[in-house]
Amino acid sequence: MIKIENIRKSFGDVEVLKGMDFLFEQGKTNLIIGRSGAGKTVLLKILVGLFKPTEGKVWYDDRDFHAMDKDALRELRMEVGMLFQGNALFDSMTVEDNVKFPLDMFSTMSAKEKRSRVNDCLERVSLVGANDKYPSEISGGMQKRVGIARAIVYKPKYLFCDEPNSGLDPKTAITIDELIKDITVEQNITTVINTHDMNSVMEIGDNICFLDKGLIAWKGTRHEVMDSENQNLNDFIFASPFLQRLKEKAKK
Repeated sequence: MIKIENIRKSFGDVEVLKGMDFLFEQGKTNLIIGRSGAGKTVLLKILVGLFKPTEGKVWYDDRDFHAMDKDALRELRMEVGMLFQGNALFDSMTVEDNVKFPLDMFSTMSAKEKRSRVNDCLERVSLVGANDKYPSEISGGMQKRVGIARAIVYKPKYLFCDEPNSGLDPKTAITIDELIKDITVEQNITTVINTHDMNSVMEIGDNICFLDKGLIAWKGTRHEVMDSENQNLNDFIFASPFLQRLKEKAKK
């Protein structure tokens, strides 16, 4: 699990995060949602160490993240997987080499062991036989699955996903959601997802925090969203007429 306590972040005189407490649970998909400017990206960057909070603490299980020395941070980062919004694949490297990259950086595995682990991960994301292809030779959805394979190749305890469905068609986005959810449960990972995708909220939102003006304005599950009385959350989630009708139908 990852826990934040009274997280505040200011840039000059502007306070972007105004005191946040939340528990990102292990074995669940934890979603950070909110309008642009609500503080989602700043919070995610604090969670992964790109920003240091002005005040407050981030706990990775029983470890105080921002109080760690360099050696402890290096060990922790080996337990973290990242799925980037733009995939961040290396164009000049094959699918296999892209997935293998974290193993080359951090592991002492033999070449044979690395290849076996890569093949296991490619099989898990339904990309068997894609080893020698380059990112330019595969679709956007396949690139995203390569990104997931790379994120889990080192068997992380913590997985961060930044807008995993960005640029994907609805059917592919559902496939990616289901894949992230299944891997989270199978490997008992603490998964944190920064998303604008309302389908993700409704389908895989085990644990949701809604950010509004630098605060966590609502906490709950995808099942509790339908009964929320937070007007700002309702306006955000059910902005489209279709989703509004869905909410009204669920209340009947």
